[in-house]
Amino acid sequence: MDTIAAIWDTIFTNPWLHGLFFGIVIATVALTLVAWSIWFERKLAGRMQNRVGPVFVGPAGLLQPLADALKLMRKDFVVPREADKALFILSPVLLMFFALASLAVIPFGPDTVIADLDLGVLWVLAFAGLMLFPLWMAGWTSNNKYALFAGMRAVAQGISYEVPMLLMALVPVIYAGSFNLQDIVRYQADHSWFIVWPPGPGIVAFVIFFIASLAEGNRIPFDIPEAESELIAGVSVEYAGMSYGLFPFTEYLHSMIASAMASVLFLGGWSGPVFPGIHWMLLKTAILFTVILWMRWTLVRFRSDQLMRACWRWLVPISVVVVCAAAVLRYFLLAGGAP
Repeated sequence: MDTIAAIWDTIFTNPWLHGLFFGIVIATVALTLVAWSIWFERKLAGRMQNRVGPVFVGPAGLLQPLADALKLMRKDFVVPREADKALFILSPVLLMFFALASLAVIPFGPDTVIADLDLGVLWVLAFAGLMLFPLWMAGWTSNNKYALFAGMRAVAQGISYEVPMLLMALVPVIYAGSFNLQDIVRYQADHSWFIVWPPGPGIVAFVIFFIASLAEGNRIPFDIPEAESELIAGVSVEYAGMSYGLFPFTEYLHSMIASAMASVLFLGGWSGPVFPGIHWMLLKTAILFTVILWMRWTLVRFRSDQLMRACWRWLVPISVVVVCAAAVLRYFLLAGGAP
């Protein structure tokens, strides 16, 4: 027991070992949960559409994601003759890397974080923006016009909705006075969740941030870049095997990370009424992720022009007003009028 305690103390006191240990643990758990979230969505969709969902592979179909992964790994990896081979192969790998890199600064508990950076909010948003590059690369290097159109739509949609998402992420930063995600959670633990107090800007910022994160993850009703009826599976049309599977897998991972970020920024993260810890963070993230899945099987797809109009005519102006209102409330209510 003394040896185990000494090893545990060494991990927590050494920043490199701390980051390596929690990096392996969090990445493994996240990838496992994402794999089985596909099973959960199919079961949820079955309930909503009076179907049974996966039932044959394993008890209650729980091994279906494993069977799907093995099937994809057995398929041939085909590169189109006129494609840019190096970038074609690199695109899905970069997409997965950028998604996993966002996990590095998200605090799942008081001490459960890979890297406690002072600019954690900017780190997550930066890698969320970088995910547009491999999507564009996949569409352009495939030498397929459908994939190219899908890549152009993905970039236009992603850049547009990054603006309100970034502005709404500034609201918790203004309230807490820090870009550090742990500081934002601790501030909410000492005061109140930002979705509740101060009243007004927090709830609006949460709703807009959640909507923008759906657009970033290409989830219905914002899945125009992957509209199967129009673009034949979007940028992944020329991919096969596991390289194809990385695209939807990364979307699920991105949606889970967006749910975790919304929990940290607006719902108090790992703080809770009693016994603060990782269980509260997992519960809040799971609820938001379930809402994302529920919306996919409830809403219809919007047209591309409707999506862009909603962003630039409504969400961006409202976001600017909300940020200004949050700054005013921070000055007069939280700071007592002090500069």
